Amino acid sequence: MHRNGLWVFGYGSLVWQPEFEFQERNIARLEGYARSFCMRSIHHRGTVENPGLVLALDEAESHCDGVAFFVAPDRAQSTLDALRERELISSAYLEAVLPVSLRDGRRAEAVSYVIDRDHDQYCHLSLEEQAKIIAEAVGGRGPNTDYLYNTASHLKELGLEDPDLTWLSNRVAEIKAGSVVL
Repeated sequence: MHRNGLWVFGYGSLVWQPEFEFQERNIARLEGYARSFCMRSIHHRGTVENPGLVLALDEAESHCDGVAFFVAPDRAQSTLDALRERELISSAYLEAVLPVSLRDGRRAEAVSYVIDRDHDQYCHLSLEEQAKIIAEAVGGRGPNTDYLYNTASHLKELGLEDPDLTWLSNRVAEIKAGSVVL
């Protein structure tokens, strides 16, 4: 895989903040998984005392549309090392190489980060519960709201609007504005 380069599938913050150099970016679809705020964040978007929520790929009879990045062979290992440092800060994500369909018709095997359902950071919450947490949490990379708003707006710009993220963005804005009592 590294000898010929590396594909990376982004579905959350990697869409708008990959933090690595890539040669190509292509809209991609991953079958069998859904994007979900199913991981409690105790580092990047929350703390141990007040966990936030971040997106993860959760197995589902669905699909997730995102972005596949191609990294040149000479940068593949350093990119993978940086991704592991960023994404595997706790063991809640599992690194997997999964088949993605690129919008241009090609197929690729892409490094992807999926949730470990057996990990204590895994959660399954209603959208309303998610909104309440996201509205308040702050972690090492900033407010949880920034993560939500950036991901939702960048997906929409790419023509990949996610209805749950749109609903959450609107609901979190209402909560932050104080227009709705919790």
